[in-house]
Parts: sequence; C-alpha cells; structure tokens
Amino acid sequence: MDIDISQNNNKVFEFTLAGVSNAFANAIRRVAMNGVKSFAIDKVTFYENSSAMFDEYIAHRIGLVPITTPSGYKDTDEVMFTLEAEGPLTVYSNDLKTTEPDVKVAIENIPIMKLAEKQRLRIDGKAVLGSAVKHAKFQPGLVTYEQMNDNSFKFYIESFGQMLPKDIIIRALDILEDEIKSISKISK
Repeated sequence: MDIDISQNNNKVFEFTLAGVSNAFANAIRRVAMNGVKSFAIDKVTFYENSSAMFDEYIAHRIGLVPITTPSGYKDTDEVMFTLEAEGPLTVYSNDLKTTEPDVKVAIENIPIMKLAEKQRLRIDGKAVLGSAVKHAKFQPGLVTYEQMNDNSFKFYIESFGQMLPKDIIIRALDILEDEIKSISKISK
C-alpha cells in the first residue's frame, strides 16, 4: 500500500492511495463519512423564545452548527451550551457559549436567526457524540475518491470544521482496524 499526500491544510486533505482494492477504498470513504463520531447539539431546552420562529425550527438550525470534536471523548460525554440574546440583532453561532475550552462552535459566523425589537431567546443545548448513521448533523465532512487509470484511488476530504480533514481519515482507519480485530477474535 502506497500513500502520496498532495494537499494537507485545515479544510482539505487530498491523497492518492495505491495497492488496495476498490472495496477497501470504499470502506474507508463510508466509515469516514458515516462512522467517525463528532459532537453536535442534540437536545435544546427553551427557557424563553419570544421570536417569530418555532422552537423546533431554531433547535434544528442550532443542531446543524459544527462543534469542534477533539479526540479522547467518550460516547457518554455531554457538553452544555448556552445562548441568551435580545433583539434587535442577528443571532450567530458564536453566541453559543460553553465552559468546555476544547469543545466549541467550529465556525463562528453562521447566522441562526434574527430577533426583532424586544424579542428574546434563552436556551441551553446539550452536545453529544454521534455518527452520521444517526443524523447528518454528526457527519464530520465530505469524503470522495476517484479511481485512476493506474488502479490507484485519489481521495478528497473536506472537513465541516469539527476536526482536521486528516483526522477524519485517521479516525476512520482506527475504526476499521478495531472492526477487523473484533472479527478476527470471533473467527478464532
């Protein structure tokens, strides 16, 4: 197996992988998009909402805001976010505050909603780890590959901001390795 990295930055990771089957390349892609876990706000408690938008609509928009996901967190970990705002103003993703320094909003200027004069919004949101198998809001990025004429595969990974694109692939390979090890234990 040969790997040639052509681009590696905070947003995009590109590499060419040779010496593997089409099935293996597709397994990497599928696990990277659907198996790698990331934080997303999954439960929102509304204490005050005098805006013109329904609670469910606001909760859905907040749930789609990318949250940074450093390694080392467990499936049972939860991170609380708070938001308190009064209009007239536009509520942005960076208005979601947390006391956890490593788990925060990944992109700060995503508009969530506009509040008119004297309209108020006061909420708590609970971020949990999940995978895109449960909901698309947990998907860490886009992963594609193209089969080249020489039977190698050119991968393109674009992160949504939860983690570096290179980390998406590393975590996907760790998941694949763990699954292979668990299968080999069963066959013994």
